[in-house]
Amino acid sequence: METNTARGHLAALLTIAIWGTTFISTKVLLEDFRPVEILFIRFVMGYLALWIACPRRLRGVTRRQEGSFALAGLCGVCLYYLLENIALTYTMASNVGVIISVSPCFTALLTHFLMRGEDRLRPTFFAGFAVAMAGICLISFNGSALALDLRGDLLALLAAFVWACYALLTRKISALGHPTVLTTRRTFFYGLVFMLPVLALSGARPDLACLLDPVDLGNLLFLGLGASALCFVTWNFAVKELGAVKTCVYIYLVPVITVAASVAILDEPFTWMTGVGTALTLMGLFLSEGKFQRRAGADRGTGAGQMHPDD
Repeated sequence: METNTARGHLAALLTIAIWGTTFISTKVLLEDFRPVEILFIRFVMGYLALWIACPRRLRGVTRRQEGSFALAGLCGVCLYYLLENIALTYTMASNVGVIISVSPCFTALLTHFLMRGEDRLRPTFFAGFAVAMAGICLISFNGSALALDLRGDLLALLAAFVWACYALLTRKISALGHPTVLTTRRTFFYGLVFMLPVLALSGARPDLACLLDPVDLGNLLFLGLGASALCFVTWNFAVKELGAVKTCVYIYLVPVITVAASVAILDEPFTWMTGVGTALTLMGLFLSEGKFQRRAGADRGTGAGQMHPDD
């Protein structure tokens, strides 16, 4: 049992280490690709990888369930990542990484108001949310109000809200009893379908030379096979071994990894406002999520922890 628990922690750390650096890969790819191009190529790779991993078909799906898969694909694959990628064209990767991590707060709010039978939110939740938002404001302004462009930060915040909607949908889908890899693949499929009109309207035509460039190809493979396919498997293994609550705590390491990687790889500036804002965001998120501790035993092994945030 202890060995399995240790493997669960390692799986969660591996997942977060990858998710925390996806913003960096996307930022690099944005020099040669449009946001929707990166998104489409990434999830085509992930979709094909899941087919290879589990070539069986998903059977016994009702029309109502199909609608849930379609909404999940729209929110969690198409809208979330499109908003995230566009945000990266306006603001720093470290900003996006921190702001996206507020999605568990939105998830808790939506769960409280839309899902029946949930615990009432404690005052500590609202206090934590306020602290997290204060941190986000510090990161957004970053000591340069005159030259500030909030478009990227607001898009990242909207992406966090969209991911919260996706989290509720995946919670519903996980209760259907279908194999996880197959339901994820179906969600990927609908996400790709919703991307097609965006591709057509944007006139996106990926440059073949860029696709063959070692740096671009390496980053695309990292996003498609690592962040989209591998991370889903490792994250769900961690949820199985540790339970949803313990695994979700690792999400809050994402902004720390993103800020560190942004400074080390992209040479993005690290100011005192960035540091204080990151600390406040993490403190607020931990504080607001304290209400779930009572439900740790009940959530163990369920799909409630399938939240990402790079996700």
